[in-house]
Amino acid sequence: MNALRLALLALLVLPHPARAESERAGDFDYYLLTLSWSPTWCALIGDARDDPQCERPFGFTLHGLWPQYETGFPTYCRTAEGDPNRAQTAGMADIMGGAGLAFYEWKKHGRCSGLSAADYFATARRAYDSVTIPPVLRGLARDVTLPASVVEDAFVESNPQLSPDMLTVTCDEGMIEEVRICLTRDLEPRVCGEDVIHDCRLKDAVMERVR
Repeated sequence: MNALRLALLALLVLPHPARAESERAGDFDYYLLTLSWSPTWCALIGDARDDPQCERPFGFTLHGLWPQYETGFPTYCRTAEGDPNRAQTAGMADIMGGAGLAFYEWKKHGRCSGLSAADYFATARRAYDSVTIPPVLRGLARDVTLPASVVEDAFVESNPQLSPDMLTVTCDEGMIEEVRICLTRDLEPRVCGEDVIHDCRLKDAVMERVR
């Protein structure tokens, strides 16, 4: 068997170390705090589900706190920590919109933090509380059309600890969707990885009013 065939065989039979690493709880570089504009989620998804979240006057809600690598991110990690109980997920509904999202975020992202469910939710709440929602975007009383960059500028102005390379604004179907903020494992602002920065470039993005 020549050297080339041996090399190919090795690639086929040996485990891929990057994949194994991606599934190990606690193995990540930083967090991505993701804030969702609730009226957009309701217009695109929630209304069709008759989701109770859309009956409440939410503005920016906590979508999740996602462990990240410098490039890429882990999901659905193996962990020895138990899943949250109903009281723990219900306790996040005031900032996440519902207990169902809290449980889903734990399964997909929280397990990768290496924390217990209680500590993960507490960390997510601290991260959420560390960011000031711009006053102009709180309780938006009417639909507005604006450049997506204005949303980013408003967050930077209201949070002097942030700079434009520490957050990104996303859109979906012409609407402001999310503000994503990069934080260290100690919840300090940091520059985002290159794969995270995908700023919405729309000049006429819609933000529907808070209901």
